[in-house]
Amino acid sequence: MTTMNLPQTEINSVIALYSNGQIQEALNTVETLIKNYPDESLLYNISGACYANLGQFDRAVRFYDQALIIKPDYAEAHYNLAGTLQELGQLDAAVKSYKKSLAIKPDYAEAHNNLGNVLKNLEQLDAAVKSYKNAIAIKPDYVEAHYSLGTTHQELGQLDDAVKSYKKVVVIEPDFAEMHNNLGVILKELNQKDAALKSLERAVAIKPDFAEAHNNLGNILKELDQQDAAVKCYEKAVALKPDYVDAHYNLGGVLKDLDQLEASVKCYEKAVALKPDYADAYYNLGGVLKDLGKLEAAVKSYENSLSIQPNYAETHNNLGSVLKELGQLDRTIKCYERAMELKSDIHYTFGESLHTKMQLCIWDDLSSQLDELKNKINSSEKIINPFPLLALIDNPELQRKTAEISVNEKYPQSHVLSKIERYQKHKKIRIGYFSADFRNHPVSTLKTELYELHDRSQFEIYAFSYGPDTKDEMNLRIKAGVDYFHDVHKMLDKDLAILSRSFEIDIAVDLGGFTQDSRTGVFALQAAPIQVNYLGYPGTMAANYMDYLIADRTLIPDEKKHHYLEKIVYMPNSFMVNDTKTKLSNRLFTRVETGLPTNGFVFCCFNNHYKITPNIFIGWMQILKAVEDSVLWLSEGNSTAVKNLKKEAKKNGVDENRLIFAPRLDSMKDHLNRIQLADLFIDTLPYNAHATSSDALRMGLPVLTCIGNSFASRVAASLLNAVNLPELITTTQEQYELLAIQLATHPEKLKIIKDKLVNNLPTAPLYDTPLFTRQLESAYLTMYDRYQQGLDPDYIYVEH
Repeated sequence: MTTMNLPQTEINSVIALYSNGQIQEALNTVETLIKNYPDESLLYNISGACYANLGQFDRAVRFYDQALIIKPDYAEAHYNLAGTLQELGQLDAAVKSYKKSLAIKPDYAEAHNNLGNVLKNLEQLDAAVKSYKNAIAIKPDYVEAHYSLGTTHQELGQLDDAVKSYKKVVVIEPDFAEMHNNLGVILKELNQKDAALKSLERAVAIKPDFAEAHNNLGNILKELDQQDAAVKCYEKAVALKPDYVDAHYNLGGVLKDLDQLEASVKCYEKAVALKPDYADAYYNLGGVLKDLGKLEAAVKSYENSLSIQPNYAETHNNLGSVLKELGQLDRTIKCYERAMELKSDIHYTFGESLHTKMQLCIWDDLSSQLDELKNKINSSEKIINPFPLLALIDNPELQRKTAEISVNEKYPQSHVLSKIERYQKHKKIRIGYFSADFRNHPVSTLKTELYELHDRSQFEIYAFSYGPDTKDEMNLRIKAGVDYFHDVHKMLDKDLAILSRSFEIDIAVDLGGFTQDSRTGVFALQAAPIQVNYLGYPGTMAANYMDYLIADRTLIPDEKKHHYLEKIVYMPNSFMVNDTKTKLSNRLFTRVETGLPTNGFVFCCFNNHYKITPNIFIGWMQILKAVEDSVLWLSEGNSTAVKNLKKEAKKNGVDENRLIFAPRLDSMKDHLNRIQLADLFIDTLPYNAHATSSDALRMGLPVLTCIGNSFASRVAASLLNAVNLPELITTTQEQYELLAIQLATHPEKLKIIKDKLVNNLPTAPLYDTPLFTRQLESAYLTMYDRYQQGLDPDYIYVEH
């Protein structure tokens, strides 16, 4: 506003200087004019604007105040004062000034908009929305107001309203890069991924140096399973903005997904270097280090995360899992318990904690925990992984339900790859064995000869190894025993499935199931048209993409087969294959050197400690009390378990010194020699001895078992039937205990059993690997013929 005394030409000159960015010149001119026209409020308002532009906000406030002393109803001065107060962080005062401006000039669109900005900073978001809407009502094409209204709706979670606001901006100003970026982020949250992709691509096209948009584009590409493209976006973001923490973090995540673990580690390390209190980055770094096998470093990273965010339940949980791999089971328990304190429904931790307690032989309150476990499984809760359940509850129905819960969450059938079109009939059936255990491992000690004996006129044998390339004796023998050995441990599940398809593998055999380091995701992607569950996991995978489960009639009687989703291949003798080429060492063991009594009866069980349940242990103590001078020979395992087992022995009235613990031997051959010192192997329930039982029988050591209801609880019975010793299969705990006592106290009866076992071994089908191989190949041929005829999988009964 001017007066008659202030020439318009002077005002125009000052405004021109200000508009051209010649702020100091404008300020010099206006200060000269103030000397001549000290009562002109306009001049003080312009001076305030100049000082504000120069960052001298306190001086600007003084000039705006002077303008308003001269002219209290000066709307523009109130508006400018509000903006300066906003810069000074005096937000409440800024609100008052904007409201004074609007009281004088209600149609002041810019004041409505900027009031909205201040209210938004004060987190008065609903009031901010009203201010922006007022601005738009006055000025419908007000881009900034539409954009700010959109961002406020976004903060309020009103995503549909935010989209509407952003789309209005598109019409008015189609090249507004920030708006396209924000719109893309919202559309991603609304699961409109293709539209989100277009918005974010538009943002970076308009503004190629927009680091945040490149980062957000990477996020949507990752969700669209375009990881390689996502990597390029994140790399572009960090190239544009080297200190962009979120982009380093996101790049680390996608590189992990691509199994580029070393590169992923560097990204997470960069993120925590830039932001030392970044708990999530330490958490994810811990996960990658764990995958790399750098367990001590993973522990440190998880501990760093917890030092920043002590109540991060998932970090306590994952730290527990790493400590478990390191064998620090006592610390593992504490981590799992803390995780559950913080988050009672954290997935699978209850089961992992219970399994760890079983490894430590901590049985306090086990009965009520098992009741809770059953209830939660029946309620379809993600409470336990399938494998630990096998040793806890002998119920095939609950085991199947647990497998279904796990598979549906972690490994549902994937349609990322197209359905396999029917392969032309191959001259030789292509069998692919998939395992993490092509090394010195129980699965391989049983199976290696099978690879060597397969009929090469009918079959072509492939091994896909996603475990460590150990180059140990067993690993080298397997490599020599198959036609094609592929080390695929660095491949993603998708790439491995594609590789299998490229070879047109006819039958893919999963030797891991739900055991450690298995790759169920490969089978969810369909690695082959026929997929088989065998040996590694004694139960159903409950996955509709697994066609067959290899078993026998002892393991799965007809009346129990409805508990298994796969079609059962019924082998005529036992499901278990063995390696007849296993040799003994030259090392001779004596009872004295192993700590066993010279003359007393030696019961043994070399099963893992988690298979020992309170009921079984109490039964063992009853047996020891009934058999004078007898001892129980167990695996040494961990010191806490040893201490707890001794404590339980005393609680049951048995001298703890009658428990003898055998240290682990590096040589399997030595172990086989050593177990011959025992008199009777007494089995566990509900998880029987598997390979351990086979080893004992092979060495002429009788195995006493109590048969249960589920696959894992009937394995020893299967093996005993295959060596024609059904008399060692009991059906109740009472029978089991009585027979153990009877055999120990009547040496002549035990001798009859031992002699029968020794006489049966040369002709027992359990150790006739050529026979087993022909029978298994018969099953493979039947599977393949059905497939070639376009028939669905069905139960297969292999003849002798």
